[in-house]
Amino acid sequence: MSGSSRRTMLRLMLAAGGAGMAGGCAAGVPGPFAPVDRLVDRAIADGQTPGAVVVVGHGGRIVHHRAYGRRALVPAREPLDEGTLYDMASLTKPVATTVALMQFYEAGAFRLDDPACRYLPDFARNGKAAITIRHLLTHYSGLPPDLDLSTPWTGRDEAARRVMETRPDHPAGECFVYSDINFITLGLLVQHFSHDTLDHYVQTRVLDPLGMARSRFLPPPAWRPSIAPTQFDDQHVMLRGVVHDPTSRRMGGVAGHAGLFSDAADMAVYAQALLDRRAGRPSAYPLKPETLMLMTTPQQPAGRPDLRGLGWDIHTHYSTPRGDVFPVGSFGHTGFTGTSLWLDPGSDSYVLILTNRVHPDGGHSVVRLRHDVATAAARVLIPGT
Repeated sequence: MSGSSRRTMLRLMLAAGGAGMAGGCAAGVPGPFAPVDRLVDRAIADGQTPGAVVVVGHGGRIVHHRAYGRRALVPAREPLDEGTLYDMASLTKPVATTVALMQFYEAGAFRLDDPACRYLPDFARNGKAAITIRHLLTHYSGLPPDLDLSTPWTGRDEAARRVMETRPDHPAGECFVYSDINFITLGLLVQHFSHDTLDHYVQTRVLDPLGMARSRFLPPPAWRPSIAPTQFDDQHVMLRGVVHDPTSRRMGGVAGHAGLFSDAADMAVYAQALLDRRAGRPSAYPLKPETLMLMTTPQQPAGRPDLRGLGWDIHTHYSTPRGDVFPVGSFGHTGFTGTSLWLDPGSDSYVLILTNRVHPDGGHSVVRLRHDVATAAARVLIPGT
């Protein structure tokens, strides 16, 4: 099934209420995913998030979909509908940046264990010459978590300059430290190889081929009413259609670590296309099956306990969206704004959770919700669990 066909199917399910196993269930009759519904409803009632969209895919079908709660609370309460777009935050890393970069890996433009400074010579400054592209993709570079935001600066060029001047906190390959600088650097590598801007390359070579018509960096003003707001910025302006991540925002909203906006339908298309291509089934996913296998299996330095694929999380302290049932070897990622996607090729399943948990004041967590929803969904999907 094409990406556009999957989007159409999901839109129809949303319009009909979208709950239950594929084919639906009678009104008022609890379906097998009622435990998921209860978990999300309780999280909203407890103030963990204003609303959420949950999609569960299994065996090539969407088996559960529901929108819960509200899109916005401030300045006015708004209902959450099927067209709501979310700031994907760090889901940008695996969904956009890693795919774009690995297209150049397939083309032979680089090898994973090449030092990044081979292609970005200034990156060798201040002790970074040994950092490889694999180190960056797995967060084993030793770089600090983020660029310094304690002083005013703006612009992609200034961000790039600051990346080049950054000093590692640890030797490359020594330990896992999740770092946005890693993926800012990888975004710069995409621009180097493509001779294009990151957002345009991702749009034309990743999102458009998948039919993800409601996904992009820098969403246009016409989309703003459909975007879930996040929180107030430093000028007390509610962020809506402007990236929440402060570093990406200083870079103009386009960066390798954050900036993508998307909705449930597009992300479901993405997840299914990935599972299909990885399994060797027909798919529009813009990478080869063997590349996806490489990306979604452990690639961290030998002997290190934190398991990371290329762009994807496998088994670290960030892996709570796996829950208690999906096995180690499944993979996924989270976004700071409250988004997550977890995929299990073994059961041919995925769980997508989109929230704006930072709205309106940034003080909420959906870590437990992600874990519990994945556990409840997997118990339906995997017999005997």
